[in-house]
Amino acid sequence: MTDKELMWSVKGSEQILHTPIFDVEKRKEESATGISGEYMVINATEWVTIIPVYQGNFVLVRQYRHGLGKITAEFPGGMCEVGEDPLKSAYRELEEETGFKVGKMTVLGVCSPNPAIYSNSITVCLAEDLTPTNELHLDDDEVLTCELRPIEEVIENFCTGEYTNAFMGTALALYMRHVNRK
Repeated sequence: MTDKELMWSVKGSEQILHTPIFDVEKRKEESATGISGEYMVINATEWVTIIPVYQGNFVLVRQYRHGLGKITAEFPGGMCEVGEDPLKSAYRELEEETGFKVGKMTVLGVCSPNPAIYSNSITVCLAEDLTPTNELHLDDDEVLTCELRPIEEVIENFCTGEYTNAFMGTALALYMRHVNRK
């Protein structure tokens, strides 16, 4: 099939849930071949994940994750403000969550968290030449600690223990591609 034959068109939509972090939309869609149905789409703002490297370590945040009900260790990141450039968001989120200022920020890639149901993207950035300020600027509902972990330990232990965030796995893959290209 051609791309034209694979495309679907939106025939109607209705927002069925609004929350502070995402909206759920019910769409009536039709394929180019005439199949029609109702599909759910989660509309969220853009997200960023930052891979901070400091003195041979990754800078990670440890925090309780409500969906999982457990504490995870992961790269800092978060939601972009509405209309905010993801690179600007990466600088802001890194300093807020870790207290590090960035000398060099590189975008490693942009991907979809789950294209079947999410409409947004996640931008993965590498933060280098870091300077610690030892000042966190957390949101009112954030409780976390910032830790240095050896790079090889994190890569070796991904998908075990505290290292279970799937976005972290995507970020690690982009990081390893970047390092292998050097």
